[in-house]
Amino acid sequence: MGGRAGIERGEGVQPAGQAGRCALVTGAGRGIGRAIARRLLEGGAAVCLADRDQDALADAADEYRALGRLITEVIDVSREDSVAACVARAARALGGLHVAVNNAGLARAESGPVERLAEADWRRVLDTNLTGPFLVVKHAVPHLRRAPGGGVVINIASSRAVQSEPDTEAYVASKGGLVSLTHALAISLGPAVRVHCVSPGWIDTSDFAPRAERRPARLRQKDHAQHPVGRVGRPEDVAGLCAWLASDDAGFATGQNYVIDGGMTRKMIYEE
Repeated sequence: MGGRAGIERGEGVQPAGQAGRCALVTGAGRGIGRAIARRLLEGGAAVCLADRDQDALADAADEYRALGRLITEVIDVSREDSVAACVARAARALGGLHVAVNNAGLARAESGPVERLAEADWRRVLDTNLTGPFLVVKHAVPHLRRAPGGGVVINIASSRAVQSEPDTEAYVASKGGLVSLTHALAISLGPAVRVHCVSPGWIDTSDFAPRAERRPARLRQKDHAQHPVGRVGRPEDVAGLCAWLASDDAGFATGQNYVIDGGMTRKMIYEE
């Protein structure tokens, strides 16, 4: 499914870091993608918010229109025709592309015992979470290569790429593949394009749902306490890292996976 959902413009603040850049953010209707889009807009970038959920997309555009120049595009990242059309329209409307953020994905990790995992369900997860970012990069690269100062790709994976719970094979494979795709692309596309991977841990996205869906998070003290930093993550934590990776300050960084999980993957856990 593809098509232009609308254009919104406004006057916003332009802190140093993203002024003059044009960015595409997939999965921008809610959660981490919505937070990344906001942070880039606040930094002065013109942003294409892309999502499959038209209602969430329209709500994000309405909430953020005062922050800066934005457009919206409906996209299904698992379909090449939809991706190609979205990227082409975004580059044309914004006047180019400097940054592509691959955030869209199926977030439900548990898929049941592997012996009962249907091939169609496996493929659905891989098509969205791994093939989707590949397709976005494939069609964005010609624009990113022309970006003054170099283009940037940011892939949003998961801390599950480096650790697992039972019955999560499809999701974990897709995110692990995205980490590996990142360093392969960094070698293939450098120095014209820098490619990064960000792997969030437990992030409470309740404040970045569409406004009509927002509810207080049901977090317990022990949920926060199990993190070495003392709290569950917020979408702003991930967005801040992505804004840095998209900036000139990260000009010597490429091909790496940045695990942002409050220290959880470094914590040794023993049963008493």
